[in-house]
Amino acid sequence: MTATTHSHHHGGAADYTVPSAVNRLQAIGLGVGVVGAIACAIGYFTAPEQFYFSWLIGCTVWLGLSLGSLALLMIHHLTSGAWGLPARRIFEAATGVLPLMAILYLPILAGLETLYSWTGPLMDENPIIAHKEAYLNADAFTIRYFVYFVLWIGLAFWLRRLSLKQDGEASPQWNIKMTRVAAPGLVLYAFVTTFAYFDWFMSLEPLWFSTIYGLYFFAGAGLTTLAFLIIITVWLAKVEPMKSVLGKRHLHDWGKLMFAFIMVWAYFAFSQFLITWSGNLPEEIEWYLHRINHGWGYLALALVLFHFAIPFALLLSRDLKKNAKRIVWIAGFLIFMRWVDLLWQVGPVNHQSLYVHWLDVAAPVAVGGFWIAAFVFVLKRAPLLPPNDPYLLESVGEESHGHD
Repeated sequence: MTATTHSHHHGGAADYTVPSAVNRLQAIGLGVGVVGAIACAIGYFTAPEQFYFSWLIGCTVWLGLSLGSLALLMIHHLTSGAWGLPARRIFEAATGVLPLMAILYLPILAGLETLYSWTGPLMDENPIIAHKEAYLNADAFTIRYFVYFVLWIGLAFWLRRLSLKQDGEASPQWNIKMTRVAAPGLVLYAFVTTFAYFDWFMSLEPLWFSTIYGLYFFAGAGLTTLAFLIIITVWLAKVEPMKSVLGKRHLHDWGKLMFAFIMVWAYFAFSQFLITWSGNLPEEIEWYLHRINHGWGYLALALVLFHFAIPFALLLSRDLKKNAKRIVWIAGFLIFMRWVDLLWQVGPVNHQSLYVHWLDVAAPVAVGGFWIAAFVFVLKRAPLLPPNDPYLLESVGEESHGHD
């Protein structure tokens, strides 16, 4: 693919119409979601306890994509980097799935007593947990659940609205407005998302705590989002408009960001482990003992190797980051490892020994199918690139020499 002249890029939104190929993806997503949902419904009646744990994993894999997109979208608005413009509509579409995720997470509220030991007699028996009762109770948990989603959806909706207004009117004021939302939005996002992961994951074992647990999930969500971005844009780049826009430079930029997130994830994971392990306090160390013994250690080792060491080593290569075919494989594998990571976090709460239930696979597949269908639905509502953004020509400029 050679560099094309970009004179036609001033022609407005029509030039960036989403290709019709995405309709097929939407249909596949919907089909997979329905089949997965039927399987999960069967699982709910045959193994109700397992269903809730698997559903929590399944929803969180895909929520990470929406939340990671929201964070990266705000970072893009704050930095105005050329890396973000070809990705902006993909990020916006991913954040547009948040209302669906709010609905899909509802079974977690129904399964509070199954998932969380603090809902039972443990609250009265253990003085440390009793001390947390003002925060850890079903009513507060439910209220916070709705607050989290309202704030996430509000931020996503606000940024999307400003972005679409820019499509109708070429004016630098829209960039300024988006930056003004993104700056405080990113701080709010950090707090809200941290507490959400404290509630949904950390309180699965209410004696244990880690102040950087939220950061660990941020890094994971950012990594999943960049991996998904690479996969979907490489697929979209087979046809116009992305064909003449996406170049090796963009893949290289996203590959570098993915590389950075791998290091950040590993840093938080290792820091948390090191501080807890060296502190050696009984109520804290137990969380890791559950996840290192009885076979779960194999997953821990897999995370060290395949979520960090091997992708880290491969992404050191500049050529690989520019090679669409190869980087897509790494991106896909990293999304799979996010699932393994969440399984390692949640599984030991329900099973002492390493155990993967078929619902652990069915739930992410079901949620993923619906997520993809909703993502495409939102993606089709706007041009694939913001035609009136003042940085557009610079971002898709003459350097874009294909990615074959």
